[in-house]
Amino acid sequence: MFDPALKGYWGGHEDIDEAMNVCLKIIRDNESKVDGIKISLLDKEKEIQMRRLLPESVKMYSGDDFNYSELIKGDSDGHSHALLGIFDAIAPAAAAAMHALDAGNLQKYDQLLEKTVPLSRHIFQTPTFSYKTGVVFMAYLNGHQDHFRMIGGKESARSIVHLSDLFVMADQAGLLRDPALATARMTLALELAGIRQEGL
Repeated sequence: MFDPALKGYWGGHEDIDEAMNVCLKIIRDNESKVDGIKISLLDKEKEIQMRRLLPESVKMYSGDDFNYSELIKGDSDGHSHALLGIFDAIAPAAAAAMHALDAGNLQKYDQLLEKTVPLSRHIFQTPTFSYKTGVVFMAYLNGHQDHFRMIGGKESARSIVHLSDLFVMADQAGLLRDPALATARMTLALELAGIRQEGL
């Protein structure tokens, strides 16, 4: 989970359906004050279940960084709104996909967003709370910052193998805005980890 300290937050219930009922009751009792709720269950069926049980005026804001493409597109009963950590790392593709969805072009939406899902699942793999390392590394690769350092040394929360796989997946998703810069920075990260690339 994102923060193990939040275990049992909804009334201490271990059963997710019981916890969901507690949350839904609070929302229903205060519907006029609630715009929406964000959940990050990483379980699309549970999110859809809860979405369908919300009052009509209350939005479901998805934090599911594994299944967002399907959840945002929705179904005949509704859709989830995007409030996702991964959108920072995949902003160009996400923006283009949202424009396509607004225009009703579902084929283009799928084409743009679905290829980002493997990268997102990689960044948010267990332990999920270390996802920030991947997001910051993406920012570094794309030139949004000139270093790869995080408070508390959190840049070391993911292995060099993890970061190397992230680099490959980002390239496959078309998310490296300057491939030459990204390659140079990936090479530097490898060298700092004691891995020298022959011929580079």
